[in-house]
Formats: sequence, structure tokens, C-alpha cells
Amino acid sequence: MGRKPRDAAGEQVFSRLYEVREKQGISRAALADLVGVHYQTVGYLERGEYSPSLVLALRISAALATPLDEIFSLQSFSSTISEEPS
Repeated sequence: MGRKPRDAAGEQVFSRLYEVREKQGISRAALADLVGVHYQTVGYLERGEYSPSLVLALRISAALATPLDEIFSLQSFSSTISEEPS
């Protein structure tokens, strides 16, 4: 199997790649072509089976015109979403 979704310090890398890509209407294959990887690599990243290298993460961020920290994070995205007061 490939690299696990953890960085060198053992921290897990969380991803919103699927949501961002789908919202923009970009296919896995199209994104893969834009960033220079196989379309299966995009799937592995979306499922959390791999963590991206810094270079790949930056390429993805640029290709999706989305800030890097809106796609990948060391904290769960569900814990970073603030709820509106009732």
C-alpha cells in the first residue's frame, strides 16, 4: 500500500478534496491531468488513503484556485466549522 495519510510527525492529514472538486464540477481525471498525476491518485487522496506531498498539495490548491488550508488540514474539518448561534 502507499503512504498513509499521516505526516512525518505522525499527524493525520484531513482532506476536503472531494467536496471542493465536486463543487467546482471537475472530474478526477481532469484534476489529475491539471496536476500531473494518475486519476487514481486523486481518488486515494479523497479517500484518505494517501497524504499529498507539499508540491502536490500546492498544485491541487492552484488548480482548484482554492486556499490550501481549505482543502487539506491537520485538524478535522468538522471540528473547524463553527456553528451559528440559535
